[in-house]
Amino acid sequence: MTVFQQERLLFNPATPEVNAIPAIFAFPNTYTVGITSLGFQIVWATLAMRSDVDVRRLFTDLSETLPRNPELLGFSVSWELDYINLFNLLESLDIPLHSIERQENQPLVFGGGTVLTANPEPLADFFDVILLGDGEDLLDRFIDAYQQVRHADRTTKLRHLAQVPGIYIPSLYQVTYHSPEGEIKDISPIDANIPATIQKQTYRGNTLSASTVVTEKAAWENIYMVEVVRSCPEMCRFCLASYLTLPFRTASLTDSLLPAIEKGLKVTNRLGLLGASVTQHPEFEAILDYLSQSQYQDVRLSIASVRTNTLTQKLASTLANRDTRSITIAVESGSERLRQIVNKKLTNEEIIQAAINAKEGGLKALKLYGMVGIPKESMSDVEDTVAMMSAIKKATPGLRLTLGCSTFVPKSHTPFQWFGINPDAKKRLKFLEKNLRKQGIDFRPESYNWSVIQALISRGDRRLGKLLQLTREFGDSVGSYKRAFKELRGQIPSLDYYVHEYWQAEERILPWQHIQGPLPQKTLVKHLEEAMTVPDKLSPVNNFSN
Repeated sequence: MTVFQQERLLFNPATPEVNAIPAIFAFPNTYTVGITSLGFQIVWATLAMRSDVDVRRLFTDLSETLPRNPELLGFSVSWELDYINLFNLLESLDIPLHSIERQENQPLVFGGGTVLTANPEPLADFFDVILLGDGEDLLDRFIDAYQQVRHADRTTKLRHLAQVPGIYIPSLYQVTYHSPEGEIKDISPIDANIPATIQKQTYRGNTLSASTVVTEKAAWENIYMVEVVRSCPEMCRFCLASYLTLPFRTASLTDSLLPAIEKGLKVTNRLGLLGASVTQHPEFEAILDYLSQSQYQDVRLSIASVRTNTLTQKLASTLANRDTRSITIAVESGSERLRQIVNKKLTNEEIIQAAINAKEGGLKALKLYGMVGIPKESMSDVEDTVAMMSAIKKATPGLRLTLGCSTFVPKSHTPFQWFGINPDAKKRLKFLEKNLRKQGIDFRPESYNWSVIQALISRGDRRLGKLLQLTREFGDSVGSYKRAFKELRGQIPSLDYYVHEYWQAEERILPWQHIQGPLPQKTLVKHLEEAMTVPDKLSPVNNFSN
Protein backbone atom coordinates (compact mmCIF):
# COMPACT_ATOMS: atom_id res chain seq x y z
CA MET A 1 0.00 0.00 0.00
CA THR A 2 1.43 3.39 -1.02
CA VAL A 3 1.62 6.42 1.26
CA PHE A 4 -1.23 8.03 -0.66
CA GLN A 5 -3.40 4.92 -0.36
CA GLN A 6 -3.06 5.10 3.43
CA GLU A 7 -4.72 8.52 3.52
CA ARG A 8 -8.25 8.88 4.86
CA LEU A 9 -9.93 11.72 2.96
CA LEU A 10 -12.55 13.92 4.58
CA PHE A 11 -13.75 15.47 1.33
CA ASN A 12 -14.99 14.16 -1.99
CA PRO A 13 -12.61 14.88 -4.88
CA ALA A 14 -14.30 15.68 -8.16
CA THR A 15 -13.78 13.55 -11.24
CA PRO A 16 -11.72 15.76 -13.58
CA GLU A 17 -13.38 16.75 -16.86
CA VAL A 18 -11.80 15.68 -20.12
CA ASN A 19 -10.40 19.18 -20.65
CA ALA A 20 -9.49 19.86 -17.02
CA ILE A 21 -6.47 22.05 -16.28
CA PRO A 22 -3.48 19.78 -15.58
CA ALA A 23 -1.92 21.13 -12.38
CA ILE A 24 0.70 20.27 -9.79
CA PHE A 25 0.48 21.50 -6.21
CA ALA A 26 3.78 21.19 -4.36
CA PHE A 27 5.09 21.55 -0.85
CA PRO A 28 8.84 22.29 -0.75
CA ASN A 29 9.59 19.74 1.96
CA THR A 30 8.95 16.08 2.70
CA TYR A 31 5.52 14.47 2.61
CA THR A 32 5.52 14.02 6.39
CA VAL A 33 6.00 17.77 6.91
CA GLY A 34 3.82 18.95 4.03
CA ILE A 35 0.77 16.82 4.73
CA THR A 36 0.74 18.16 8.31
CA SER A 37 0.28 21.70 6.98
CA LEU A 38 -3.39 22.61 7.25
CA GLY A 39 -2.92 25.35 4.64
CA PHE A 40 -1.51 22.85 2.13
CA GLN A 41 -4.37 20.44 2.81
CA ILE A 42 -7.02 23.09 2.26
CA VAL A 43 -5.60 24.41 -1.03
CA TRP A 44 -5.11 20.90 -2.39
CA ALA A 45 -8.67 19.90 -1.46
CA THR A 46 -10.11 23.11 -2.92
CA LEU A 47 -8.42 22.39 -6.24
CA ALA A 48 -9.30 18.69 -6.12
CA MET A 49 -12.99 19.47 -5.63
CA ARG A 50 -13.09 21.42 -8.90
CA SER A 51 -13.92 19.26 -11.91
CA ASP A 52 -12.14 21.74 -14.20
CA VAL A 53 -8.78 21.08 -12.47
CA ASP A 54 -6.81 17.82 -12.47
CA VAL A 55 -4.37 18.39 -9.58
CA ARG A 56 -1.53 16.12 -8.44
CA ARG A 57 0.67 16.57 -5.38
CA LEU A 58 4.44 16.86 -5.26
CA PHE A 59 6.81 16.74 -2.27
CA THR A 60 10.59 16.58 -2.07
CA ASP A 61 10.56 12.83 -1.37
CA LEU A 62 7.54 11.55 -3.32
CA SER A 63 4.70 12.52 -5.63
CA GLU A 64 1.53 11.37 -7.23
CA THR A 65 1.62 10.61 -10.97
CA LEU A 66 2.38 14.03 -12.42
CA PRO A 67 0.90 15.41 -15.65
CA ARG A 68 3.29 15.46 -18.58
CA ASN A 69 2.46 19.05 -19.57
CA PRO A 70 1.13 20.90 -16.52
CA GLU A 71 -0.35 24.34 -17.06
CA LEU A 72 -0.14 25.40 -13.41
CA LEU A 73 2.50 24.59 -10.80
CA GLY A 74 1.74 25.84 -7.30
CA PHE A 75 3.83 26.00 -4.13
CA SER A 76 2.73 26.44 -0.53
CA VAL A 77 5.58 28.27 1.23
CA SER A 78 5.39 28.42 5.02
CA TRP A 79 9.07 28.42 6.04
CA GLU A 80 11.69 30.89 4.75
CA LEU A 81 14.49 28.36 4.37
CA ASP A 82 12.42 26.04 2.15
CA TYR A 83 13.42 28.16 -0.86
CA ILE A 84 16.28 25.69 -1.49
CA ASN A 85 13.79 22.84 -1.87
CA LEU A 86 11.65 25.07 -4.10
CA PHE A 87 14.62 25.58 -6.45
CA ASN A 88 15.34 21.83 -6.43
CA LEU A 89 11.76 20.93 -7.34
CA LEU A 90 11.66 23.44 -10.20
CA GLU A 91 14.86 21.99 -11.64
CA SER A 92 13.59 18.41 -11.21
CA LEU A 93 10.67 19.37 -13.46
CA ASP A 94 13.00 21.05 -16.00
CA ILE A 95 11.44 24.45 -15.34
CA PRO A 96 13.75 27.51 -15.35
CA LEU A 97 14.16 29.12 -11.94
CA HIS A 98 13.49 32.64 -13.23
CA SER A 99 10.01 33.48 -14.45
CA ILE A 100 11.46 35.66 -17.22
CA GLU A 101 13.16 32.59 -18.77
CA ARG A 102 10.03 30.40 -18.98
CA GLN A 103 8.58 29.55 -22.37
CA GLU A 104 4.98 29.54 -23.62
CA ASN A 105 4.69 25.76 -23.19
CA GLN A 106 5.82 25.81 -19.56
CA PRO A 107 3.44 26.15 -16.58
CA LEU A 108 2.65 29.33 -14.73
CA VAL A 109 4.39 28.96 -11.38
CA PHE A 110 2.22 30.31 -8.57
CA GLY A 111 2.76 30.45 -4.83
CA GLY A 112 1.04 31.33 -1.59
CA GLY A 113 1.46 30.94 2.14
CA THR A 114 2.63 33.05 5.05
CA VAL A 115 6.16 33.68 3.76
CA LEU A 116 5.03 34.95 0.36
CA THR A 117 2.15 36.99 1.72
CA ALA A 118 4.36 38.73 4.29
CA ASN A 119 7.15 39.68 1.89
CA PRO A 120 7.28 38.06 -1.56
CA GLU A 121 10.20 40.13 -2.83
CA PRO A 122 13.24 37.88 -2.16
CA LEU A 123 11.47 35.14 -4.17
CA ALA A 124 9.68 37.43 -6.63
CA ASP A 125 11.91 36.59 -9.61
CA PHE A 126 11.07 32.89 -9.30
CA PHE A 127 7.26 33.13 -9.37
CA ASP A 128 4.95 34.08 -12.22
CA VAL A 129 2.01 34.55 -9.86
CA ILE A 130 1.79 35.10 -6.09
CA LEU A 131 -1.49 34.82 -4.18
CA LEU A 132 -1.57 37.21 -1.23
CA GLY A 133 -3.68 36.31 1.78
CA ASP A 134 -6.42 33.86 2.66
CA GLY A 135 -7.18 31.27 0.01
CA GLU A 136 -10.87 30.60 0.71
CA ASP A 137 -12.12 33.00 -1.97
CA LEU A 138 -8.86 33.96 -3.68
CA LEU A 139 -8.01 30.49 -4.97
CA ASP A 140 -11.30 30.05 -6.84
CA ARG A 141 -11.02 33.58 -8.27
CA PHE A 142 -7.54 32.71 -9.50
CA ILE A 143 -8.67 29.54 -11.29
CA ASP A 144 -11.75 31.27 -12.73
CA ALA A 145 -9.62 34.14 -14.08
CA TYR A 146 -7.08 31.69 -15.51
CA GLN A 147 -9.86 29.81 -17.33
CA GLN A 148 -10.82 33.04 -19.09
CA VAL A 149 -7.36 33.35 -20.67
CA ARG A 150 -6.27 29.72 -20.61
CA HIS A 151 -5.48 29.57 -24.31
CA ALA A 152 -3.93 33.03 -24.59
CA ASP A 153 -0.19 33.77 -24.68
CA ARG A 154 1.78 34.02 -21.43
CA THR A 155 1.88 37.83 -21.31
CA THR A 156 -1.88 38.10 -21.79
CA LYS A 157 -2.48 35.57 -19.03
CA LEU A 158 -0.31 37.45 -16.54
CA ARG A 159 -1.78 40.87 -17.35
CA HIS A 160 -5.29 39.48 -16.98
CA LEU A 161 -4.52 37.80 -13.64
CA ALA A 162 -2.99 41.04 -12.34
CA GLN A 163 -6.46 42.62 -12.36
CA VAL A 164 -7.76 40.15 -9.73
CA PRO A 165 -7.55 41.58 -6.18
CA GLY A 166 -4.89 39.76 -4.19
CA ILE A 167 -3.03 38.39 -7.21
CA TYR A 168 0.50 39.77 -7.52
CA ILE A 169 2.44 39.41 -10.77
CA PRO A 170 6.04 40.41 -9.82
CA SER A 171 7.24 40.78 -13.43
CA LEU A 172 4.73 43.61 -13.97
CA TYR A 173 6.35 45.76 -11.26
CA GLN A 174 9.67 47.56 -11.55
CA VAL A 175 11.92 48.24 -8.57
CA THR A 176 14.62 50.92 -8.79
CA TYR A 177 17.37 51.72 -6.29
CA HIS A 178 19.42 54.78 -5.43
CA SER A 179 22.50 52.61 -6.08
CA PRO A 180 23.28 48.88 -6.32
CA GLU A 181 24.02 48.86 -2.58
CA GLY A 182 21.55 51.59 -1.64
CA GLU A 183 17.96 51.95 -0.55
CA ILE A 184 14.91 51.36 -2.73
CA LYS A 185 14.06 54.43 -4.81
CA ASP A 186 10.72 53.36 -6.24
CA ILE A 187 8.36 50.40 -6.72
CA SER A 188 5.80 50.87 -9.46
CA PRO A 189 3.85 48.94 -12.12
CA ILE A 190 5.32 48.88 -15.61
CA ASP A 191 2.31 50.77 -17.00
CA ALA A 192 -0.95 52.43 -15.95
CA ASN A 193 -3.06 49.32 -16.68
CA ILE A 194 -1.52 47.44 -13.77
CA PRO A 195 -2.72 48.24 -10.21
CA ALA A 196 -0.23 50.33 -8.23
CA THR A 197 -0.83 48.31 -5.07
CA ILE A 198 -2.00 44.78 -4.31
CA GLN A 199 -4.36 44.20 -1.39
CA LYS A 200 -3.82 41.14 0.78
CA GLN A 201 -7.11 39.20 0.80
CA THR A 202 -8.96 38.50 4.03
CA TYR A 203 -11.61 35.81 4.42
CA ARG A 204 -14.32 37.07 6.77
CA GLY A 205 -16.56 34.03 7.13
CA ASN A 206 -17.14 32.15 10.37
CA THR A 207 -16.43 28.69 8.95
CA LEU A 208 -12.70 28.18 9.37
CA SER A 209 -10.43 25.38 8.18
CA ALA A 210 -10.36 21.73 9.20
CA SER A 211 -8.27 18.81 8.01
CA THR A 212 -9.14 17.34 4.63
CA VAL A 213 -6.93 14.27 5.15
CA VAL A 214 -5.80 12.14 8.10
CA THR A 215 -2.78 9.85 7.86
CA GLU A 216 -0.39 8.04 10.16
CA LYS A 217 2.47 9.33 7.97
CA ALA A 218 1.92 12.96 9.09
CA ALA A 219 4.49 14.54 11.41
CA TRP A 220 1.71 14.47 14.03
CA GLU A 221 0.52 10.93 13.43
CA ASN A 222 -3.18 10.57 12.58
CA ILE A 223 -3.99 14.09 13.75
CA TYR A 224 -7.19 15.84 12.71
CA MET A 225 -6.79 19.62 12.90
CA VAL A 226 -9.52 22.21 13.42
CA GLU A 227 -8.91 25.95 13.15
CA VAL A 228 -10.70 27.48 16.13
CA VAL A 229 -9.65 31.11 15.63
CA ARG A 230 -7.76 33.10 13.00
CA SER A 231 -5.41 35.96 13.91
CA CYS A 232 -5.02 37.15 17.50
CA PRO A 233 -6.63 40.11 19.31
CA GLU A 234 -3.57 40.77 21.51
CA MET A 235 -1.46 42.36 18.74
CA CYS A 236 2.00 41.82 20.21
CA ARG A 237 4.05 44.33 18.25
CA PHE A 238 6.51 41.82 16.77
CA CYS A 239 3.86 39.25 15.82
CA LEU A 240 3.25 38.44 12.17
CA ALA A 241 0.56 35.89 13.11
CA SER A 242 -1.51 38.71 14.58
CA TYR A 243 -0.83 41.80 12.45
CA LEU A 244 -0.73 40.12 9.03
CA THR A 245 -3.95 38.18 9.58
CA LEU A 246 -6.22 40.78 11.22
CA PRO A 247 -9.06 41.01 12.04
CA PHE A 248 -9.47 38.35 14.74
CA ARG A 249 -12.07 35.82 13.61
CA THR A 250 -13.67 32.88 15.38
CA ALA A 251 -15.31 29.75 14.03
CA SER A 252 -19.03 29.45 14.68
CA LEU A 253 -19.46 26.90 17.47
CA THR A 254 -22.68 25.25 16.31
CA ASP A 255 -22.51 25.90 12.56
CA SER A 256 -18.94 24.77 11.88
CA LEU A 257 -16.68 24.06 14.84
CA LEU A 258 -18.50 21.26 16.67
CA PRO A 259 -19.71 19.57 13.44
CA ALA A 260 -16.12 19.66 12.14
CA ILE A 261 -14.78 18.11 15.36
CA GLU A 262 -17.45 15.42 15.25
CA LYS A 263 -16.59 14.63 11.63
CA GLY A 264 -12.90 14.24 12.37
CA LEU A 265 -13.34 12.11 15.48
CA LYS A 266 -15.14 9.52 13.36
CA VAL A 267 -11.85 8.68 11.62
CA THR A 268 -9.24 9.31 14.34
CA ASN A 269 -8.97 9.86 18.08
CA ARG A 270 -6.26 12.51 17.84
CA LEU A 271 -7.54 16.09 17.74
CA GLY A 272 -5.57 19.33 17.38
CA LEU A 273 -7.16 22.72 18.01
CA LEU A 274 -5.32 25.35 15.99
CA GLY A 275 -5.05 29.12 16.09
CA ALA A 276 -2.77 31.86 17.34
CA SER A 277 -4.85 32.24 20.50
CA VAL A 278 -7.24 29.29 20.70
CA THR A 279 -8.43 29.89 24.26
CA GLN A 280 -9.73 33.33 23.33
CA HIS A 281 -12.60 31.85 21.36
CA PRO A 282 -15.63 33.42 23.11
CA GLU A 283 -17.17 29.98 23.63
CA PHE A 284 -14.03 28.07 24.50
CA GLU A 285 -15.58 26.78 27.74
CA ALA A 286 -18.32 25.16 25.67
CA ILE A 287 -15.67 23.47 23.51
CA LEU A 288 -14.05 22.04 26.65
CA ASP A 289 -17.42 20.85 27.94
CA TYR A 290 -18.15 19.18 24.60
CA LEU A 291 -14.82 17.33 24.57
CA SER A 292 -15.27 16.31 28.21
CA GLN A 293 -18.21 14.07 27.29
CA SER A 294 -17.75 10.38 28.04
CA GLN A 295 -17.86 9.32 24.38
CA TYR A 296 -14.65 11.27 23.82
CA GLN A 297 -12.71 9.82 26.74
CA ASP A 298 -10.23 8.12 24.38
CA VAL A 299 -9.49 11.31 22.43
CA ARG A 300 -5.93 12.63 22.52
CA LEU A 301 -6.28 16.41 22.56
CA SER A 302 -3.62 18.99 21.82
CA ILE A 303 -3.90 22.77 21.63
CA ALA A 304 -1.60 24.91 19.50
CA SER A 305 -1.34 27.92 21.77
CA VAL A 306 -2.83 29.10 25.01
CA ARG A 307 -2.90 32.67 26.22
CA THR A 308 -1.27 32.60 29.63
CA ASN A 309 -4.10 34.14 31.65
CA THR A 310 -6.61 31.72 30.11
CA LEU A 311 -4.75 28.64 31.35
CA THR A 312 -7.32 27.62 33.92
CA GLN A 313 -7.30 24.55 36.12
CA LYS A 314 -10.31 23.30 34.15
CA LEU A 315 -8.41 23.56 30.87
CA ALA A 316 -5.39 21.78 32.36
CA SER A 317 -7.61 19.05 33.79
CA THR A 318 -9.43 18.53 30.47
CA LEU A 319 -6.11 18.22 28.64
CA ALA A 320 -4.66 15.88 31.27
CA ASN A 321 -7.75 13.67 30.98
CA ARG A 322 -7.33 13.63 27.21
CA ASP A 323 -3.77 12.23 27.22
CA THR A 324 -1.93 15.57 27.12
CA ARG A 325 1.02 15.86 29.50
CA SER A 326 2.19 19.40 28.80
CA ILE A 327 1.01 22.78 27.57
CA THR A 328 2.74 25.78 26.02
CA ILE A 329 2.36 29.47 26.85
CA ALA A 330 4.13 32.48 25.33
CA VAL A 331 5.40 35.03 27.85
CA GLU A 332 8.20 36.62 25.74
CA SER A 333 10.16 37.86 28.78
CA GLY A 334 10.32 37.89 32.55
CA SER A 335 10.58 41.67 32.37
CA GLU A 336 7.29 43.47 32.84
CA ARG A 337 8.80 46.50 31.09
CA LEU A 338 9.62 44.48 27.96
CA ARG A 339 6.19 42.92 27.97
CA GLN A 340 4.73 46.44 27.91
CA ILE A 341 7.01 47.35 24.99
CA VAL A 342 5.79 44.40 22.93
CA ASN A 343 2.17 44.88 24.13
CA LYS A 344 2.07 41.53 25.96
CA LYS A 345 -0.71 42.20 28.42
CA LEU A 346 0.46 39.92 31.24
CA THR A 347 1.42 40.41 34.85
CA ASN A 348 3.98 38.39 36.78
CA GLU A 349 1.21 37.08 39.01
CA GLU A 350 -0.77 35.77 36.00
CA ILE A 351 2.27 33.88 34.71
CA ILE A 352 2.86 32.14 38.05
CA GLN A 353 -0.86 31.41 38.47
CA ALA A 354 -0.97 29.79 35.01
CA ALA A 355 1.84 27.45 36.04
CA ILE A 356 0.06 26.61 39.31
CA ASN A 357 -3.16 25.89 37.39
CA ALA A 358 -1.28 23.62 34.99
CA LYS A 359 0.13 21.56 37.85
CA GLU A 360 -3.08 21.43 39.86
CA GLY A 361 -5.00 20.38 36.76
CA GLY A 362 -2.79 17.34 36.41
CA LEU A 363 -0.32 18.37 33.71
CA LYS A 364 3.25 17.17 34.15
CA ALA A 365 5.12 19.84 32.20
CA LEU A 366 4.90 23.47 31.13
CA LYS A 367 6.77 24.99 28.24
CA LEU A 368 7.17 28.74 28.06
CA TYR A 369 8.22 30.69 24.97
CA GLY A 370 10.58 33.61 25.45
CA MET A 371 12.57 35.95 23.29
CA VAL A 372 15.84 37.87 23.48
CA GLY A 373 16.89 40.90 21.49
CA ILE A 374 13.53 42.66 21.82
CA PRO A 375 13.89 46.39 21.01
CA LYS A 376 15.09 48.40 24.06
CA GLU A 377 16.06 45.21 25.92
CA SER A 378 18.90 45.42 28.47
CA MET A 379 20.74 42.72 30.40
CA SER A 380 18.61 43.41 33.47
CA ASP A 381 15.56 42.34 31.42
CA VAL A 382 17.28 39.04 30.61
CA GLU A 383 18.07 38.59 34.30
CA ASP A 384 14.36 39.12 34.99
CA THR A 385 13.61 36.11 32.78
CA VAL A 386 15.91 33.96 34.92
CA ALA A 387 14.14 35.30 38.02
CA MET A 388 10.74 34.52 36.46
CA MET A 389 11.67 30.90 35.76
CA SER A 390 13.05 30.53 39.30
CA ALA A 391 9.83 31.93 40.78
CA ILE A 392 7.71 29.52 38.71
CA LYS A 393 9.89 26.58 39.75
CA LYS A 394 9.51 27.56 43.41
CA ALA A 395 5.72 27.89 43.09
CA THR A 396 5.24 24.57 41.24
CA PRO A 397 7.62 21.92 42.65
CA GLY A 398 7.57 18.79 40.52
CA LEU A 399 6.29 20.51 37.37
CA ARG A 400 8.82 20.04 34.58
CA LEU A 401 9.70 23.45 33.14
CA THR A 402 11.11 24.27 29.72
CA LEU A 403 11.95 27.67 28.30
CA GLY A 404 12.08 27.78 24.52
CA CYS A 405 13.76 30.97 23.43
CA SER A 406 14.15 32.67 20.08
CA THR A 407 15.91 35.80 18.91
CA PHE A 408 13.67 38.71 17.90
CA VAL A 409 13.30 38.70 14.11
CA PRO A 410 11.68 41.75 12.45
CA LYS A 411 8.61 40.88 10.40
CA SER A 412 6.89 42.93 7.69
CA HIS A 413 3.51 44.56 8.36
CA THR A 414 4.25 44.75 12.12
CA PRO A 415 5.23 47.83 14.17
CA PHE A 416 8.71 46.35 14.72
CA GLN A 417 9.42 45.85 10.99
CA TRP A 418 11.85 48.79 11.05
CA PHE A 419 14.12 47.27 13.70
CA GLY A 420 17.07 44.99 13.04
CA ILE A 421 18.35 42.00 14.99
CA ASN A 422 20.36 42.89 18.10
CA PRO A 423 23.82 41.24 17.81
CA ASP A 424 23.92 40.98 21.62
CA ALA A 425 21.11 38.40 21.43
CA LYS A 426 23.66 35.62 20.91
CA LYS A 427 25.35 36.34 24.26
CA ARG A 428 22.00 36.66 25.98
CA LEU A 429 20.96 33.20 24.82
CA LYS A 430 24.20 31.85 26.33
CA PHE A 431 23.48 33.71 29.59
CA LEU A 432 20.03 32.15 29.85
CA GLU A 433 21.39 28.70 29.05
CA LYS A 434 24.04 28.91 31.77
CA ASN A 435 21.75 30.31 34.47
CA LEU A 436 18.70 28.15 33.83
CA ARG A 437 20.34 24.77 33.37
CA LYS A 438 22.15 25.02 36.68
CA GLN A 439 18.68 25.29 38.25
CA GLY A 440 17.51 22.16 36.47
CA ILE A 441 15.31 24.09 34.03
CA ASP A 442 15.37 22.80 30.46
CA PHE A 443 16.45 25.55 28.04
CA ARG A 444 15.90 25.18 24.30
CA PRO A 445 17.26 28.10 22.30
CA GLU A 446 16.62 28.59 18.61
CA SER A 447 19.77 29.09 16.56
CA TYR A 448 20.87 32.73 16.54
CA ASN A 449 22.61 32.25 13.18
CA TRP A 450 19.47 30.94 11.53
CA SER A 451 17.49 33.80 13.05
CA VAL A 452 19.85 36.10 11.16
CA ILE A 453 19.06 34.28 7.90
CA GLN A 454 15.34 34.38 8.68
CA ALA A 455 15.59 38.15 9.19
CA LEU A 456 17.50 38.49 5.92
CA ILE A 457 14.67 36.86 3.98
CA SER A 458 12.00 38.56 6.10
CA ARG A 459 13.30 42.08 5.28
CA GLY A 460 14.87 41.34 1.91
CA ASP A 461 14.18 42.88 -1.49
CA ARG A 462 14.50 41.51 -5.02
CA ARG A 463 18.25 41.89 -5.04
CA LEU A 464 18.44 38.90 -2.70
CA GLY A 465 17.33 36.54 -5.48
CA LYS A 466 20.85 36.17 -6.85
CA LEU A 467 22.21 35.70 -3.32
CA LEU A 468 19.74 32.90 -2.56
CA GLN A 469 20.79 31.09 -5.73
CA LEU A 470 24.44 31.48 -4.81
CA THR A 471 24.02 30.17 -1.26
CA ARG A 472 22.39 27.06 -2.66
CA GLU A 473 25.45 26.42 -4.82
CA PHE A 474 27.78 26.97 -1.85
CA GLY A 475 25.88 24.60 0.45
CA ASP A 476 23.17 24.85 3.07
CA SER A 477 25.03 26.58 5.90
CA VAL A 478 25.27 30.00 7.53
CA GLY A 479 28.80 30.33 6.15
CA SER A 480 27.37 30.07 2.63
CA TYR A 481 25.44 33.32 3.12
CA LYS A 482 28.52 35.18 4.28
CA ARG A 483 30.49 33.81 1.34
CA ALA A 484 27.73 34.83 -1.08
CA PHE A 485 27.61 38.38 0.32
CA LYS A 486 31.38 38.61 -0.12
CA GLU A 487 31.15 37.44 -3.74
CA LEU A 488 28.34 39.90 -4.53
CA ARG A 489 29.95 42.89 -2.84
CA GLY A 490 29.14 46.02 -4.81
CA GLN A 491 26.09 44.42 -6.40
CA ILE A 492 23.77 44.24 -3.39
CA PRO A 493 23.66 45.82 0.09
CA SER A 494 25.50 44.24 3.01
CA LEU A 495 24.17 41.69 5.47
CA ASP A 496 24.05 44.44 8.11
CA TYR A 497 21.77 46.54 5.88
CA TYR A 498 19.12 43.83 5.77
CA VAL A 499 19.55 42.23 9.19
CA HIS A 500 20.88 44.67 11.79
CA GLU A 501 20.19 48.23 10.66
CA TYR A 502 17.31 50.29 12.02
CA TRP A 503 15.29 51.64 9.09
CA GLN A 504 13.86 55.12 9.64
CA ALA A 505 10.09 54.65 9.66
CA GLU A 506 9.08 57.85 7.88
CA GLU A 507 11.82 57.88 5.25
CA ARG A 508 12.38 54.36 3.98
CA ILE A 509 10.55 52.74 1.07
CA LEU A 510 10.08 49.20 2.31
CA PRO A 511 10.48 46.20 -0.04
CA TRP A 512 6.80 45.34 0.52
CA GLN A 513 5.55 48.94 0.15
CA HIS A 514 3.27 47.97 -2.76
CA ILE A 515 1.62 45.18 -0.74
CA GLN A 516 -1.31 46.42 1.34
CA GLY A 517 -1.65 44.51 4.60
CA PRO A 518 -4.55 44.77 7.08
CA LEU A 519 -3.32 48.04 8.63
CA PRO A 520 -1.96 51.18 6.93
CA GLN A 521 1.64 52.16 7.59
CA LYS A 522 0.63 55.24 9.60
CA THR A 523 -1.11 52.93 12.11
CA LEU A 524 1.99 50.76 12.40
CA VAL A 525 4.08 53.89 13.00
CA LYS A 526 1.67 54.94 15.75
CA HIS A 527 1.98 51.53 17.43
CA LEU A 528 5.77 51.76 17.15
CA GLU A 529 5.76 55.17 18.82
CA GLU A 530 3.57 53.85 21.63
CA ALA A 531 6.07 51.04 22.26
CA MET A 532 8.97 53.47 22.42
CA THR A 533 7.26 55.60 25.11
CA VAL A 534 7.51 52.82 27.71
CA PRO A 535 9.98 54.09 30.36
CA ASP A 536 13.43 52.52 30.68
CA LYS A 537 12.66 51.45 34.23
CA LEU A 538 9.50 50.37 36.00
CA SER A 539 8.86 50.31 39.72
CA PRO A 540 10.85 47.48 41.39
CA VAL A 541 7.62 46.02 42.75
CA ASN A 542 6.87 44.77 39.22
CA ASN A 543 9.96 42.62 38.91
CA PHE A 544 10.19 38.89 39.68
CA SER A 545 13.59 39.50 41.25
CA ASN A 546 12.11 41.66 43.98
